[in-house]
Amino acid sequence: MTDEERLLKCLMGNEPVLSELGTLVPHPSTYRKQLRDMINEAASSGIPADGARATIMQQMGIEPGAEPERIVLSNHGFFGTPRMAVTTGQFYPAAPKRMEILQRIFDGDDLELFFALRNPASFLPAMAQETKFNSVSEYLGGGDPHDMRWSELVARLRQSCPDVPATIWCNEDTPLIWTELLREMAGVEPTIRMDGEYLLLREIMTAAGMKRFLTYMDSHPNMTEIQARRVIAAFLDKFADDEAIEEELDLPGWTETMVDELSEAYDEDIFAIARIPGITLITP
Repeated sequence: MTDEERLLKCLMGNEPVLSELGTLVPHPSTYRKQLRDMINEAASSGIPADGARATIMQQMGIEPGAEPERIVLSNHGFFGTPRMAVTTGQFYPAAPKRMEILQRIFDGDDLELFFALRNPASFLPAMAQETKFNSVSEYLGGGDPHDMRWSELVARLRQSCPDVPATIWCNEDTPLIWTELLREMAGVEPTIRMDGEYLLLREIMTAAGMKRFLTYMDSHPNMTEIQARRVIAAFLDKFADDEAIEEELDLPGWTETMVDELSEAYDEDIFAIARIPGITLITP
């Protein structure tokens, strides 16, 4: 319930450039079901089947001895289905165990976790709609949405898998940090140009504003990442498409005050995450 696979599709669209730099972004059809089944089969014992890694590599068409330096695997269900995504007071209760299984499958490889967060005020209703539950309260098992903290999940992941560095960002910030996310996930230098660098901006900026923005960027080719973000923020301030960025929340029992409280708690939670060792928090 974050970028709707735009990051993955954008990286796949840059395959010619990335493959030359040692990064492979395989099609999800070559690994998602297979990895899901492996994780589910190992759920009770925590031990994946023998040869699991070799099987996945073969499914992705990677020959022994010809492995790339980096492989990008993406799945919004790595930590569980929408039904499994919350329990009373916790996001993704099965995440640490599933991450441990992934470590065992890819034993000997260096794993990195990239994880987008979303304001619980909009995330919880969106996820509940993907299940058979009739309300967010029912989805939470009667729990209080105010108790939900992403930092609690991150802390559990760090405790169970301290050797897996995590890069985290807020979905709400994605348009401003899109190019950095692409390069960090691909493992390439900031100077590498990639197709689709302004993909999300096109969706939330007016056509006239986007045209002026692209003209400005073309005339200032040597800007740093920080300078580019400031330019993006300035153009969004003036040319944002309000209808594209406004999110309607019409939930029985959820007042505007409650949404504000959840949003404020989310902001504080992000500050808490930034202080967790081993976390790289990408912000505008």
